[in-house]
Amino acid sequence: MYEADGAGADRVGADGAGAERVGAGNGTGDGSMRVLVAEDEEVLAELVATGLRRAGFAVDTVYSGDAALAYLGLHDYDVVVLDRDLPRVHGDDVARKLVADASRTRILMLTASVSMEDRVEGLDLGADDYLGKPFDFPELVSRVRALRRRSARPVPPQLERHGVRLDSVRRTATRDGRELDLSPKEFSVLQILLEADGAPVSAEELLERAWDAHADPFTGAVRVCLSKLRSKLGDPPLIRTVQGVGYTL
Repeated sequence: MYEADGAGADRVGADGAGAERVGAGNGTGDGSMRVLVAEDEEVLAELVATGLRRAGFAVDTVYSGDAALAYLGLHDYDVVVLDRDLPRVHGDDVARKLVADASRTRILMLTASVSMEDRVEGLDLGADDYLGKPFDFPELVSRVRALRRRSARPVPPQLERHGVRLDSVRRTATRDGRELDLSPKEFSVLQILLEADGAPVSAEELLERAWDAHADPFTGAVRVCLSKLRSKLGDPPLIRTVQGVGYTL
């Protein structure tokens, strides 16, 4: 059984059982990537979300098609893990809506039906990828990462500025050749600042791209994360606060 703390198992099935151990907290996550899990089986949805968070993603969960559409309208997701058989609004209709809106959000469709006809039908609806239940959890993570690379906001393999080098493939970061021991969230924030190429990034944008929808904007999470990141980057200071605007590197 996939454990609630993300410790792991082998497979995730249609009944919510399983998932292989996924690395977490070692600086190798994808915290700058935001994922929506839309699955009506709440236990399975939370297990999948927990595992994806342990892999470093920012994840929200919904249990119906209308809720999925509401969240997709509010937040800029890189990928939606979309169950076809959602209540109230069918998963197929959610996919059709995303395609009609020319959304950049990539669709990974989940279903208990694994026939060739169902797979073709799902892809014809506009899904970017298709995964049947039960599935191997590492495969799900790999497919989500692959879809992220195909999103409309591509991540360059390497980013560099003022002696800071970030490798988005190997998930490593250095300053002047010194390896930085960053948490997934710190890595994410550094990546966003480097992608901005000197332009200021607001706290709201950092919160939107690196945290999930449950993050309280008044908790100071961005400020605390930036304080830790500044400390790990060392002297001379690189991250500058632009009063009333945001942060720049």
